[in-house]
Amino acid sequence: MAWEEPRKTGMVYRRLGNSGLHVSALGLGGWLTFGGQVENEGTVACLKQAYDLGINFFDTAESYAGGQSEVVMGQAIKQLGWKRNDIVISTKLNWGGHNGEVLVNNHGLSRKHIVEGLCASLQRLDLEYVDIVYAHRPDRLTPMEEVVRAFNHVIEIKGWAMYWGTSEWSADEIAEACGIAKQLGLIAPIVEQPFYNLLHRRKVEGEFQRLYSRFGLGLTTFSPLKFGLLSGKYNDSPDTPPPGSRFAKGDDKFVNYMRDNYGNKSWQDDIEKVKKLKVIADKVGIPQSELALAWVLKNPNVSSVITGASTPEQIVENVKALKSMALLTPEIMKEIDEVVGSVELDPARQD
Repeated sequence: MAWEEPRKTGMVYRRLGNSGLHVSALGLGGWLTFGGQVENEGTVACLKQAYDLGINFFDTAESYAGGQSEVVMGQAIKQLGWKRNDIVISTKLNWGGHNGEVLVNNHGLSRKHIVEGLCASLQRLDLEYVDIVYAHRPDRLTPMEEVVRAFNHVIEIKGWAMYWGTSEWSADEIAEACGIAKQLGLIAPIVEQPFYNLLHRRKVEGEFQRLYSRFGLGLTTFSPLKFGLLSGKYNDSPDTPPPGSRFAKGDDKFVNYMRDNYGNKSWQDDIEKVKKLKVIADKVGIPQSELALAWVLKNPNVSSVITGASTPEQIVENVKALKSMALLTPEIMKEIDEVVGSVELDPARQD
């Protein structure tokens, strides 16, 4: 008997890698918004809109807005009165420093920080457990076996998480973690959270090739619009960010990096590609941002695309990309590749 969503939202749900967990094809994250650029009332409104549209996957991290992203997300969940079993919550560990006065052991992926950091995250979220906990970047100073054992400890012994994953790890690092987990009879990472969009695709489509079939790895990708660049709103501002834009007001090291490189040759090259993508978006009759989201959703290895939003209206617009996937025919996908460049597959990395 086919499974049917009781609420007729039209949302698509996908398995997270080879696990039995299903996540909405579009997720909502709190990286640069919740607890930071968006007030608490706005966070509640965004989360409610997402849930009403069928989104069940909500992502945060210990470092977002100095921990406040977790706080306001937890408060919103309580205020909205959601059943815990109806939603999938994830957080990430590594960048923790704000958790204590002395930085040295309040970051990284030591057993100490994984245990203490997740405990602190759960206190901020006011939850008994998260569904997924990610290693938020690799920690090359901590032995991989210690990392694998520590994540298994918070899952199997503490019951503070259901699954664990990685974020912005290399293919070799993920394979090493999976290999150690198999050797020790432990739970391996089931998901990677990479930066992935039309202008940044080599790792997901090239380096990770073997991970999907070999380990059943799922992806929850972030920044599908490359910080808004693929929406087209920077097309007419080649030298300085337009007032009110993320690059003009953001205060995050990644945004600062992008802002510092605003207007350089690489930026100009990307803008030229985005302008050409607008022609394709106009051809199929959708906004550029919708084209970019639908393109990421077309990748069968993507379990969920994590989006950001500062208003409920943005979430409504993002969800339209689910229907727009049908417009991206093989012919249109080929035209897109001709603009942004396709990824050449490495035969040595294929099974």
